[in-house]
Amino acid sequence: MTSTLKKQLRDKIDSKTKPLGALGDLEALALQIGLIQETTSPEIKKPHIVVFAADHGITEKGEVNPFPQEVTAQMVYNFVNGGAAINVFSKTNDITLKVVDAGVNHKFESGLDIINTKIDFGTKNYQDQPAMSTEQCDLAFQHAQDIVAKIHKSGCNTIGFGEMGIGNTSSAALLMAHFINLPIEACVGSGTGLNQEGIAKKAKVLSEVFKTHKPQSPKAALATFGGFEIAMICGAILKAQKLKMTVVIDGFIVTSALLVAQAIDKNVLENCVFAHHSNEQGHQKMLEFLNAKPLLNLGLRLGEGTGAALTIPLLRAAVDFLNHMASFSSAGVSTES
Repeated sequence: MTSTLKKQLRDKIDSKTKPLGALGDLEALALQIGLIQETTSPEIKKPHIVVFAADHGITEKGEVNPFPQEVTAQMVYNFVNGGAAINVFSKTNDITLKVVDAGVNHKFESGLDIINTKIDFGTKNYQDQPAMSTEQCDLAFQHAQDIVAKIHKSGCNTIGFGEMGIGNTSSAALLMAHFINLPIEACVGSGTGLNQEGIAKKAKVLSEVFKTHKPQSPKAALATFGGFEIAMICGAILKAQKLKMTVVIDGFIVTSALLVAQAIDKNVLENCVFAHHSNEQGHQKMLEFLNAKPLLNLGLRLGEGTGAALTIPLLRAAVDFLNHMASFSSAGVSTES
């Protein structure tokens, strides 16, 4: 079925009124989305971005982050009030935005437009112990899978994920070092704005953390080094693939969750569209490891799912040319010289 469908899609793409390959990466994108949806006439339906927010115990000592932990909760309020970049880009591109409290160290008042799946008020400090228990990691997966299943049931077939969590670039760097087998120094970047001295200090702290723990499975690594938002993104990616959704992968943090997901199930990569090349040090190495070709390179390193939101119009364009562009035969255009 897959080989037959692939040929049908390829033939449909090549029959359009254009030179072979003239639409470049859009052609590969149309082919991929058609294979995901198992049709020669794929559609982008009710796209969503889900932003998961959580806090990290490592930030308590202020050794790896220039901003205080309180900024996580403040930014969640900003999302709710419509003031963040992801709000603007979602509105611009007609994308539904959902905000999830995965484990923010703050009690939000009831009535806010937030999905409350708080596991705890932030993770533990992995300098001393694993960030979360196995049970908490499993619960994060379950919450995320329930959220994705509900969104899918609403008619959505395309989903991207964003994150907010002061300290989460440290978790991403640790996960990257574990899954790609690179030294911490090659994985650590500026995060929310560290200078070179701060980056060196962050690398030293995380190197000690990495030596302390030796997780023996992908999920154990996630529980040891991850955040609740990263764990939920991992579970969400796995669920979205099972539901045959197109998954738009954002930057450094979301790609770290994908590193875990693909270690659990390699099939998830078939459904993943890589939005952009982040300016966060280490993201290029992640992309190379995954053999991924991102669609955009805008110098972004904001997170929130902003790269994914900017990429969804390209997915729409890919399926629209496949469905609506004339073929040589229908347009009466000669294919012979």
